[in-house]
Amino acid sequence: MSPASPASPNAAGRRLSPLRGLLPFFRPYRGRVLLAALFLVLAAASTLAFPVALKALVDQGFIAADPGERLFALRGHFLALFGVGVALAVFSAARFYMVSWIGERVTADLRNAVYRHVLKQSPQFFESTQVGEVLSRLTTDTTLVQTLVGSSLSMGLRNTVMGLGALAMLIVTNPVVMAQVLGILVGVVLPAIWAGRKVRRLSRASQDRVADSSAIAAEVLGAIPVVQAHGQEAREASRFDDSTERAFGTAVKRSRLRAVLVAFIIAATFAALLWGLYQGTQAVVRGEITAGHLGQTIVYVIIFVGSVAVLAEVWGDLLRAAGASERLLELLHGVSPIQEPREAQALPARDPAGVALRLEGLRFAYPSRPDTLALDGFSLSVRSGETVALVGPSGAGKSTLFQLLLRFYEPQQGRIELDGVPIARLRLGELRSRIGLVPQDSTVFSTSALENIRYGRPDASEAEVLAAATAAQADGFLRALPEGYATYLGERGVRLSGGQRQRIAIARAILKNAPLLLLDEATSALDTESERAVQAALTEAMRGRTTLVIAHRLSTVQHADRIVVMEQGRIVDIGRHAELLGRCALYARLAAVQFDEAGAVG
Repeated sequence: MSPASPASPNAAGRRLSPLRGLLPFFRPYRGRVLLAALFLVLAAASTLAFPVALKALVDQGFIAADPGERLFALRGHFLALFGVGVALAVFSAARFYMVSWIGERVTADLRNAVYRHVLKQSPQFFESTQVGEVLSRLTTDTTLVQTLVGSSLSMGLRNTVMGLGALAMLIVTNPVVMAQVLGILVGVVLPAIWAGRKVRRLSRASQDRVADSSAIAAEVLGAIPVVQAHGQEAREASRFDDSTERAFGTAVKRSRLRAVLVAFIIAATFAALLWGLYQGTQAVVRGEITAGHLGQTIVYVIIFVGSVAVLAEVWGDLLRAAGASERLLELLHGVSPIQEPREAQALPARDPAGVALRLEGLRFAYPSRPDTLALDGFSLSVRSGETVALVGPSGAGKSTLFQLLLRFYEPQQGRIELDGVPIARLRLGELRSRIGLVPQDSTVFSTSALENIRYGRPDASEAEVLAAATAAQADGFLRALPEGYATYLGERGVRLSGGQRQRIAIARAILKNAPLLLLDEATSALDTESERAVQAALTEAMRGRTTLVIAHRLSTVQHADRIVVMEQGRIVDIGRHAELLGRCALYARLAAVQFDEAGAVG
């Protein structure tokens, strides 16, 4: 038989190999797994004991000639059958509970592990992976794994034990019937294995289509104001419909194949049962076996063929779960290009004035655009406590510098030092604990205002949170909310204006009190009056910190210690506002455009 044959053990092993990746999640619960296996074997043994008790009832319950003795014997045999039933009920219930517990626990651990691993991925990962696809894997795929571990796997193992036990008893008690049943078995298993290959392929395709739908939904629901503002609800609904229809079509193909397989298995099972019954009745007529022996054989044939039928169904579930596990393990085993250093170096004690920063010969291109340099030979030294502004047209590389400082990406060339220590030698947690960030697109989480500000320092006291909010000019509007600082702000802060969200982000950075402060258009969403107030708060917050400021509004950086003018990833000039107006054509052009616009508006 060739390795590619449907019945090849190697081929089957390859198709189920992703399930081996689940083994580490079972190891912490070895005791419970062994206990579940014990209950499983005992439940199977109870089932296999039933035909023996039934044979004794038929063959021995009517032997006594005296009616009283016969009634007493029948009672004894029925009590034995009842005892088997009670044992089966108790062991089956115990098995069900233990297996369900293991299934829920392993699935929760798997989901947590995948989510925790995804959180550690660099932004490069999300350049090629949609958030909706990740969510689909965390929900749909883990549900398939849960079905396998909490139900199908237990059914498969139980029916394996019962099938092997019934097979052994049939070989011992009636080898002729057993040989015939095995012939039928071969005719059932081979088509099931062949169909299983297609089921797994269709299952993977179906799960991918569901992930596509989830990705579309996550993207659109995250930008619902834009969708509605452009009147694209019908178009987006149609796009989602098309995606779900493709998923439905793939699922129908899989279900149709499994339905045909089930019909075939049931028909084959009845054929085996009726053939065994026919052969047994002929043997009773010829006086070769007793009626009790016939009943026992029939029950064992039912158990055996029924086990084979269930195993064929479980095989399909195994293949579906293998496809889901493969997708989950792809996430779990993905290696982030940003790794903790093998031998971490510690930063020196914090300087009250901030941190010294050195960027030397940085060359960097984003992985999705490898032929376009975002930074080209960029070098800059920043003294402790200095405020440096980064200005230039869009695409000059300003935000890229922040991405590299936070080690979201690694430069292809060059190095970055913080207080004389290369950041590649720092643990990510220590590096990022020294950096406060106010991004241009301020993120507000679906929790209270208090917890949002406390996000950078979860151990901060309420008094410290209030002080940071006051410094960021956020205290007034936060106290005016229905429940003050305890008010739930809604998903992505939908209850707040853009300026209010930005002030919460500023308060978060002030509370973190990091020696290096990165401000990426920190006042872009504020009106003129609020901007003045927040600028005053930021000026106070920048004391004792080294600060890098990205600003398109040049009015916000006129008082920086130095202004770095950038274009196409290079430094064009460095100086103060007045100096640059006189000698840097690019800076003068940017200033002229902005101040002309401001004058026109005024």
